[in-house]
Amino acid sequence: QVQLVESGGGLVLAGGSLSLSCAASGIIFRIHDMGWYRLAPGKQRELVAAITSGGSTNYADSAKGRFTISRDNAKNMVYLQMNSLKPEDTGVYYCNAYFFRNSYWGQGTQVTVSS
Repeated sequence: QVQLVESGGGLVLAGGSLSLSCAASGIIFRIHDMGWYRLAPGKQRELVAAITSGGSTNYADSAKGRFTISRDNAKNMVYLQMNSLKPEDTGVYYCNAYFFRNSYWGQGTQVTVSS
């Protein structure tokens, strides 16, 4: 059974930082590309940051320079360090694992940035 469990969300003031974590189980973690997506109120879910199985990273323009995605294959974990948070970063953040047309999602963690 595949499980992706996010943690680390919460309420933070603008300019603050949060660190999200995603624990994966039931998959061969090291071969999966991993991503963090955000679902903001009134918007479609969008990719925030991704990291391939080989460690290459990709960021949404809104996240570049402020967010850092990383992974620990030994622990089956993926992380998202978010700095200089803005109110528009508010949303539910989902962890995603993808490999060869198989895509798995976590339940999401709420991030609220207050001005």
